[in-house]
Amino acid sequence: MAMVILLIFLIVFAFLGVPLAFSIGASCIAYIEASGLPFLSMIPQRVWNGAFSELMIAMPLFMLAGELMNVGGLTQRLMNFCMEILRPINGGLGEVNVVASMLFGGISGSSVADTSALGSIEIPAMKEQGYPEGPSTGITVASSTMGMIIPPSTPMIVYSMISGGSVGALFLAGALPGVLIGLSQLILVYAISVKKHWHPKRGTFDSKLFWKHILGGLPALIMPIFIIVCVSGGVCTASESAGVAVFYSLIVGFFVYRELTWKDVWVALKKTFVSSSSIMIIIGFTTIFTWVLTMQNVPQIIAGFFMSLNMPSWGIALIFVLMILMVGTFIDVSPAILLLTPILLPVMQEYGFTTLQFGAMMITGLAIGLVTPPVGMCLNACNKINGMPVVKIFYHALPYVACNVIVLILISVIPALTTWLPALFGYGLN
Repeated sequence: MAMVILLIFLIVFAFLGVPLAFSIGASCIAYIEASGLPFLSMIPQRVWNGAFSELMIAMPLFMLAGELMNVGGLTQRLMNFCMEILRPINGGLGEVNVVASMLFGGISGSSVADTSALGSIEIPAMKEQGYPEGPSTGITVASSTMGMIIPPSTPMIVYSMISGGSVGALFLAGALPGVLIGLSQLILVYAISVKKHWHPKRGTFDSKLFWKHILGGLPALIMPIFIIVCVSGGVCTASESAGVAVFYSLIVGFFVYRELTWKDVWVALKKTFVSSSSIMIIIGFTTIFTWVLTMQNVPQIIAGFFMSLNMPSWGIALIFVLMILMVGTFIDVSPAILLLTPILLPVMQEYGFTTLQFGAMMITGLAIGLVTPPVGMCLNACNKINGMPVVKIFYHALPYVACNVIVLILISVIPALTTWLPALFGYGLN
C-alpha cells in the first residue's frame, strides 16, 4: 500500500507541474510517513550524500568548458573546418551540419548546446545556399543528438554515478554508436541533397584559405581528443580532465582565437551554474527514491517478472528500446537516467547485458527523446531560433532520426558495438 502511495504522489505532483526533484522528494516523504518508518530525519543527509560526489565535479566543469569554447569563437571555425574537409566530395552545408555536430558533441557533451550554438549559424546559412527551411531545421536537430553520445558526455557521467560503471569505459562505449549515427546521417543527407539538387557548385580551390580554416579548427579539436585519451587511458580522472578542459578553453578563447572576454566568462559561469545545479538537486532527491526501491526489493520483483516471461535476450532488448523511446518522449534525459537505471539495470544484467551496453542503449534511446514532442528539448531550442512549430520541425527531422533508431536496435542486439572499444583499452565488461 505504501508503494502505491509513492507512485500516486509522484504521478500527481509531476502532472501538476511540480519540479521533478521536489515531486520525487515529496512522494518519498509520503511513502515514509505512510509506512511508519522512522527514517524521516535521514532524508536531508541522503540528499546531501547523493549530490556530494567527487565524480559530479566533472559534470559542471565539462559543461563550463563547452560554454567557454562556444562563446570563444569555436562555432564558426568548426564550420569552416568541416567545409574544407568535405570539399573533395562536394559536400554542402547539410553534410557540414552533420560533421560539425559530431565534432561539437565531442566538445560540449550536450545535444541542446549543439542545437543552440550550431543552429543559430547553420540554419540561416543553409537557407542562403538553397536548402528549404524545413529540411535545414530537421537536419540540425537530428544531428545534434550525437552531442550526448559522443564523448565526453554529461549524461554518461550521471549514468556512471548511478550504475557504478567507469566513466572512461562509458565514454568509449558511446563513441562507436555516436560515430555510426553520424555516418548514417551523413550518407542520408548526401543522398537527399544530390536528389534535391541542394549542393552548391564546387568553387575554386584556395590553398591559403584551406590551410587557414584547417589550422583555425585544430585547437578546438584537440580538447575532446585529450579528454578521451586521458580518461580512457587512466592518465587522469574525469574530474581532473574536466578541470584541464576548462583551463584549455580559457587559453584558446583568450590567446588563440582572441574572442573570449571576461563578460563571456561570467555568462558561461551563470549558464553552467543553473544547468548543473538543477541536475544535482534531482540527483540528491533521486537518492531517496533509489533507497526506497531497494528497501522494497522493487528491482528484484521486476527482474523476476521479466525472467518469468522466458523471452530471449534480444526480445527483452527490443522491449527496453520501446520503453526508453516512450519514456524519453515525456521525461528529460538526466531525470530519466536517474529514475530508470536503478530499476532496469539489474533486470538487464540478469539477461547478460553489461553495464556498458545498457548505458549506451539508455543514452542513445534518450537522445532520440530530445527530438520528439512534446518535451523535445532540442526541438524547443530550435523553435527559439527560427520560430518554426515544434511538430513541423519533428516532421522534417524524422528521416534522419530513423538513423538513430536503427543504430539503437543494432547496439541492443550486437554487444560488440559497445564493448569492443572499452575492451581494446583494457576495461572490464561488467
